[in-house]
Amino acid sequence: MKVHFGIDEFETRQNIALTIGTFDGVHLGHKIVLQNLIKQAKKINGESVLLTFHPHPRLVLYPENNDLKMLNTQEEKIELLDKTGIDHLIIHPFTREFSRLSSTEFVRDILVNKLNTKVLITGHDHHFGRNREGSFQELNELATLYSFELEKQPALEIESINVSSTKVRTAIQEGDIGKANTFLGYHYQLMGEVVEGDQLGRTLGFPTANIFVKNHHKLIPPVGAYAVYVFRNNDKFKGMLNIGKRPTIHNVSKKTIEVNIFDFDNTIYGENIVVEFVEKIRDEKKFDDVHLLQKQLEIDKNKCLNLL
Repeated sequence: MKVHFGIDEFETRQNIALTIGTFDGVHLGHKIVLQNLIKQAKKINGESVLLTFHPHPRLVLYPENNDLKMLNTQEEKIELLDKTGIDHLIIHPFTREFSRLSSTEFVRDILVNKLNTKVLITGHDHHFGRNREGSFQELNELATLYSFELEKQPALEIESINVSSTKVRTAIQEGDIGKANTFLGYHYQLMGEVVEGDQLGRTLGFPTANIFVKNHHKLIPPVGAYAVYVFRNNDKFKGMLNIGKRPTIHNVSKKTIEVNIFDFDNTIYGENIVVEFVEKIRDEKKFDDVHLLQKQLEIDKNKCLNLL
């Protein structure tokens, strides 16, 4: 997959099968769209292209509402999309000026004249152009006018639920990691830098790596304990992770993310690690003393080992 940071970086091809969207999470519904995109590209002896935007349009259009949390960082999204087999990813800078293009201007100037689109595949709820004014009906009329094929991809349903990025976010925010992973088709992950903590975990017999997530738009699961996989370079480990304020030891003002990596005792300050969430095992709880906390951590570890 070739990555192009802007529409102008993309050299025009003869036959393009295109889809558009933020594709946050690259969940199972997205993957069905991309599989169809690849299929349509082969039919026209052309290439498959995904046009997406950065930053997320809501962050540009509604900067005062900055609580939007994303399932993927840009780096994570590129890595996930690379695995789908599409030919090209265009990440176009989303600006207020770009948002003012009318639906007709967007189709004529961008999709047709710049990208030479021959087949366009849209999601079931796709709107486009200024103020999302463009409907599928209008897009159908423009397809006839500018001679490209148009196809609407129906929503994927799992257990009678339409899979969407919003539903994945909701599942994670509710601590239902299992449901989120089912919708995603992979384990939800965080990447962060290991920073120095107060080393209280070591005194309990459960040394932890404190993780700092740099991207403040990345969605962090809620307070609680989780069974996780931990990736350091090419090595994979099992572990248990806690998100919270450590009420038994002392309440901290900000939530910490600490992972106890099983069968691991290296010093890794300053390194980046990836954590994959498998299941939430319990809520955070304040214990009457440290010994009760240690007993609970032993129970948690056994539960995680069974899950993993």
